[in-house]
Amino acid sequence: MTLREKFNRRLHNSVSPQRRRNASRRLRSRRNQVSPTPPSAQPYLSYHDILLTWEDIKALQDDWLTDSNITFWEEFLEREVLTKYPQAKIVLLRPSMTFLLMKNKDTEMVRSALPDFREITHIFLPINDAINVGQAEGGSHWSLLLVSIIDGVAFHYDSLNGANNKEAWEASKRLASVLGKQLRFHYLPDSPQQENSSDCGVFVCITMRHLLVKRLLAVNAGQKISMSMAGKAIDSAGARKEMLKIIESLRKEGERRRLTPSNTPPRIE
Repeated sequence: MTLREKFNRRLHNSVSPQRRRNASRRLRSRRNQVSPTPPSAQPYLSYHDILLTWEDIKALQDDWLTDSNITFWEEFLEREVLTKYPQAKIVLLRPSMTFLLMKNKDTEMVRSALPDFREITHIFLPINDAINVGQAEGGSHWSLLLVSIIDGVAFHYDSLNGANNKEAWEASKRLASVLGKQLRFHYLPDSPQQENSSDCGVFVCITMRHLLVKRLLAVNAGQKISMSMAGKAIDSAGARKEMLKIIESLRKEGERRRLTPSNTPPRIE
């Protein structure tokens, strides 16, 4: 049984049968009122190197975030934030690259596939507990690993009490091999904690932005900063709305830029 299934079972058992029946009736009633939605695989927005589908949008509304959701967020931060700091040497590694790092034991091949880290000071890695390399969108939990190459430390932020500590430690060990440098693994137990089974990806995205903007980019080179997230509250529902609003704004901008009507998704490049 996955971590997510266990969480849902505990939540289900804590709700009375009558409340479950009432909730089920309300859900059926709402479904009957909702108009048909487009196919899940239908493209929604093309943003530079990432294509979001309707499935990704539905996941962002109220479900477990997909690889594409997190990849989009990293692409957005790179394009809209990091470009304003040309002196920053920070990499936001995509989920697919993190998975390759963790599962492929050929260090030389992995090193050639990953970005050149020789001038890089920090790397953000979204960590997933997926095991099957042949299954797309696998796993049941996201967490965040922030590696300070200059300090030789891998900081792990997990919104579910360290559920991904094993995976994050494995990722830091593999990255150390690629870098040719030892990394000290440090789990931060004071990281903000989620209250359900589906917000882990949202916590990864918001924690990533906070650490990037409020910590790494807010200080002068060489200045010591705390990497703790203690006391930082994360409004996951508000964060989902914010991310959806960003996507909708980009989609409208893509529509505005069209020269002729088209059946392709709005594109920003």
